[in-house]
Amino acid sequence: MLTTGKTILDVANENSFAVPAFNISDWAMFQGIVDISEEKNAPLFVAIHPDEVKHIGRELITAIAERAHTASIPIAIHWDHGATYEQMLEAFQFGFTSVMIDGSLKEFEDNIAISKRVVDSAHVLGISVEGELGTIGANDSYAEAEGSTTIVYTDPGDAVTFVERTGVDSLAVAIGTYHGFFPKGVTPELKLDLLKEIKSAVGIPLVLHGGSNNPDDEIAEASRIGINKINISTDIKVAYHNKMREVLGTDEKVREPNAIQPACIDAMKVVAAQKIDLFGATGKGSLY
Repeated sequence: MLTTGKTILDVANENSFAVPAFNISDWAMFQGIVDISEEKNAPLFVAIHPDEVKHIGRELITAIAERAHTASIPIAIHWDHGATYEQMLEAFQFGFTSVMIDGSLKEFEDNIAISKRVVDSAHVLGISVEGELGTIGANDSYAEAEGSTTIVYTDPGDAVTFVERTGVDSLAVAIGTYHGFFPKGVTPELKLDLLKEIKSAVGIPLVLHGGSNNPDDEIAEASRIGINKINISTDIKVAYHNKMREVLGTDEKVREPNAIQPACIDAMKVVAAQKIDLFGATGKGSLY
């Protein structure tokens, strides 16, 4: 069923698990992600970044919504890392049921101002809003990996003020993750004590971006103690396209998508299934 981000995350928050938000860039990836989520009976965010929106087009988003309506699990279609109010208006028109306004690189007051403006508009339409406070590290310039080259950790006191003044439904926090691959020489480590402090202070669902590459035990613990949505892009795309490189090889006769893509989808599904289990989302579709 197609539903809002708030509907999904409120249940996750009450039951201490995290919902995967898988970034998809084509129809084959989308179908594979929905299939494995249904197999695992796990709620799902279909995350689409502005660059991905441009790539797939409005018509495919309409088709995604139609498929979500018939799914056996709750699905939110989520505009990932929206940068402007105008993009949010586009998301509303396209049929997204959840949006993220990312003002994390702005001054604190400017971040509050644009986030509140989006919330005020989105809530009239019944659309959920995710904000972000603090900055996630970034190691390349691909889509959702754009951003600060360093991590600025979320301040718990600022988080309380931000949530109170904006009314966001969920908050993306910076506790030690990177978009894309971690830089060489940097050891991934989540500040779990900081996460506990933020969660205790704000209470609302928290979101972890840059969920690829961090140690599984840390991700699992973060899901248990306060993170309710984890964005995964790099890991599933690497699995998908590495298998595609393997299938294609150097044989120019290999050209039909229906001969190339199934193995790629299967490789992606293996990674996605592991993430669903890790986040504690397996079987949680029954809670809705």
